[in-house]
Amino acid sequence: MPAWTDQLRFAFQPVVNLATGSVAALEPLARPEDGEVDVLACARQCPDLDAELAALAVQAAAEQETLLPLHVNVFAGTVAKRPELASLGAAVRAAGRRPWEITLDLVGPFTQVPEQELLAAVAGLRDAGYRICADGVGDGDLPLRMLGELAPDLVKLDRSLCVRLERDPGRQAAVAAMRQLCERVGGLLAIEGVETERQYAAVREAGVQLAQGHLFAPPSRRAATEVYVPAALPPPVSGRRVPDRAPSGPPVAQFLQPAALLPMGASAGAVRSHLTGFPEVSGVLLVDADGVPVRAIDRDRFLLSLSGRYGHALYADRPALRLADRPRTVGADATAWQVLDMIADGERDRTGDDVAVVDERGRCIGVVHLADILRALAESRVEEAARLNPLTRLPGSDAVNGEVDRRIAEGREIALSWLDVDGFKQVNDGAGFAAGDELIRSVGRTLAEVAAREPASRVGHIGGDDFLVLAEPDGLEPFAKALLDVAWSAGEMPVTLSLATVVCPPGSVTGHGPAAAALAPLKKAAKEFPGASWVVGRPGSTRTEVRRGAAARVSGPAAAVDPAAAVAVDGAEDRAPTGREGARTAG
Repeated sequence: MPAWTDQLRFAFQPVVNLATGSVAALEPLARPEDGEVDVLACARQCPDLDAELAALAVQAAAEQETLLPLHVNVFAGTVAKRPELASLGAAVRAAGRRPWEITLDLVGPFTQVPEQELLAAVAGLRDAGYRICADGVGDGDLPLRMLGELAPDLVKLDRSLCVRLERDPGRQAAVAAMRQLCERVGGLLAIEGVETERQYAAVREAGVQLAQGHLFAPPSRRAATEVYVPAALPPPVSGRRVPDRAPSGPPVAQFLQPAALLPMGASAGAVRSHLTGFPEVSGVLLVDADGVPVRAIDRDRFLLSLSGRYGHALYADRPALRLADRPRTVGADATAWQVLDMIADGERDRTGDDVAVVDERGRCIGVVHLADILRALAESRVEEAARLNPLTRLPGSDAVNGEVDRRIAEGREIALSWLDVDGFKQVNDGAGFAAGDELIRSVGRTLAEVAAREPASRVGHIGGDDFLVLAEPDGLEPFAKALLDVAWSAGEMPVTLSLATVVCPPGSVTGHGPAAAALAPLKKAAKEFPGASWVVGRPGSTRTEVRRGAAARVSGPAAAVDPAAAVAVDGAEDRAPTGREGARTAG
């Protein structure tokens, strides 16, 4: 080992959780005393040296007496050639750390790294408990294909993407794409180089969850436990993914805090020393040899027990298990609402206890605090309420458009529909604005009721008499029956509705914009029919399927159309009924 490594020092930069404003981890950065030596260049050429630098980073962090998880840099080539990273593992054990407290930041270059060897090495490190981060994404040579195969626990964007992020649509689109990738692979999104409050606001709005930069705290020889976070927080992140069954709330991993872990056999005295030595710790988890939480100790109840008469004498030298409770745990893929449900169903005197977050093997990767969960859910409710239409209490087009984009990105077939009232201006003029408003409220209620029975559907109120419906292609008939096959009126004035649907197979559109463009002529076609109508088409096709049309309908049960009976042909000049079910040809 070169002698200059004896003079090597480390600076520590905090990784900040943007949802809580707290320090989530520390990244040790090598700083040689001899500025003439390029540490990274040497380590890039020598896997053994690189692994030793990673071990030295862990040792330096141990000297800081910090409980925070660590982000340790290691070259991708080193991981492929030295998959076990033996010196790092020895340093982790010597420091009393556990592998799941260490995130390995894989640094490029990736071009010359044997792909299969790297993927196999990463799988082995994951089995050992290490978390994996793809570092420098956006300004390196990591192919998107390999990024998807790595499925990292964390994607860390290069600082170059942070520059002008608040006003550069291209950078904003790149960050949004990475956020979507992280959601798909179950990881978190981080970014480096946050230097200004404008950048801070921009990265939060873009959906970034972790960040580093001089705005929070520069790298320093002493590990920072407190950082600067702008007091005036921007609005919560919009456009967040909404699963098919709502409400779900933000992911619990977004609020992850470092956990204080001690061995299962720790004495009460050892726990007390730990709590008094780290005043910021609200509780301790006792874990087994694999890092699985066995018992949980709440700070206040524990110290109260020891401070009572004879408390220290009774418990100090005995196992802390005697004063511990069963841990409350959730998986890393849980949502904030699931955490809140678990707390609500638990014991009342444990409402404020930390909740342990565990990976797929049950190992603790951190804790979440109730206060952070409540704050986030309150903010999401305020944001959601602000986006609702005041008349119908339905979300606007942004919510539906975001879901359209997500399903298109997932390669799913979608059916996007546009519903409106025929001649709504005449309705207002003839029946009055109050009757018109009540009609819109009634249509909105009906849409919401049908959507509640169709979990894969989303409805939105664009404004005025215009509504959006997103559903599976075979999930539209309940909407048609509830909205088109019934009599509507505003006051005493009869009213009909029109529905236009564009069915988009996978790959036919790239987002909600092209889908809306394909929907516009279908809406016009639906309006050409007198009375209630429903037309269906596909992007790029002139063929129109008419599933409801007043001239082809009959009264009674036969008015409910069988979609299988619908016929479509080319052209637009002639229209004639095709059968008693009311399916017509838009010719």
